[in-house]
Amino acid sequence: MHKTIDFPNIGIHLQSVGDHISVFGFDIAYYGIIIGIGILVGLFIAVAEAKRTGQKADDYYDLVIYAVIFSIIGARAYYVIFSWDMYKDDLKSILNIRQGGLAIYGGVIAAVITVFVFARIKKLSPYLILDTAGLGLVSGQMIGRWGNFFNREAFGEYTDSLFAMRLPEDAVRQSDITDLMRQHMETVNGVNYIQVHPTYLYESLWCLMVLVILLLYRKHKKFDGEVFLIYLMGYGLGRVWIEGLRTDQLLLPKVGLPVSQLLAGTLVVVSLILILFNRKRCKKQTEIK
Repeated sequence: MHKTIDFPNIGIHLQSVGDHISVFGFDIAYYGIIIGIGILVGLFIAVAEAKRTGQKADDYYDLVIYAVIFSIIGARAYYVIFSWDMYKDDLKSILNIRQGGLAIYGGVIAAVITVFVFARIKKLSPYLILDTAGLGLVSGQMIGRWGNFFNREAFGEYTDSLFAMRLPEDAVRQSDITDLMRQHMETVNGVNYIQVHPTYLYESLWCLMVLVILLLYRKHKKFDGEVFLIYLMGYGLGRVWIEGLRTDQLLLPKVGLPVSQLLAGTLVVVSLILILFNRKRCKKQTEIK
């Protein structure tokens, strides 16, 4: 397998980008390392926000243990369910996540459920926890997307735009290569190359923008849960666009529509309605007082 990754239109040429490092003969995937870094950064940001708002930092150290475990299970389950044809003949491969195969929305759903259960047990406000943890969540997503870079996955259709990414054909899954990519495939020194949208980069930058918006708005929120709803709406807007570019979409069985794109669009609408409803309710309560 050839290991180059190029961005020809901005003059970046990486000659040897591996997907793992070896420590004492044991291979450790960059994907896992980056996910781990994302979790730690997200925890750091959530704890800092908890301290700023007068919450107990220890609650978030406890929460992250359960949230990470169940989020990984949820993210993997979501991916496997909607990619069942890839796993039905090799069930053991379901447990192998070192090469990717985690769906963010599956992780988010599992994390939200975990928060509500945790808050009920601890007698805390789940909505305040979601506001606080949401800052860490989007930070983790921003970093975690770079795992797709090393795995050469989660890319989009052919493009010759400024940030177009060129990959060796033998370094990516054949099922992710479209007819349009093949039509524009180039051969250099006997190696076939495809050129695609680096959608992992788009999503990482989009998450950075969402994080900045949340950090600027958090002090002006009108009710607990609003920051998290803005996260769902903001991230969802980007996901609707970015998911439409990807060639590895998870599709609804028999319907054939991109499940994450539909879910993202639904969350945008529902979040906006809940924000408007709750802000109106808060305004009425203020007027009564």
